[in-house]
Amino acid sequence: MTERQLKRGFASRPGDAESWIKAPDMPAGAPAKVDAFTARLTIDVTPGLRGRIKVAAFRGGVTVADMLRELLAREFPEDSGDAS
Repeated sequence: MTERQLKRGFASRPGDAESWIKAPDMPAGAPAKVDAFTARLTIDVTPGLRGRIKVAAFRGGVTVADMLRELLAREFPEDSGDAS
């Protein structure tokens, strides 16, 4: 008979929520960059709005992600003074 392989469990969450949230998802062996940190943001939009966003990005020759990052950076500049 063959040996039963041990299943690996899920990774445990760190005790500190802030370090868990701010931990970048970088593949092992990838070069570390200071500006490589990103955070995923998920929003719900209607199918019609999603279509308009995709068409606008296509017409602009950019990806939806790049277009929305630029829009959000323009709307919420770092020097807004709201940071705590």
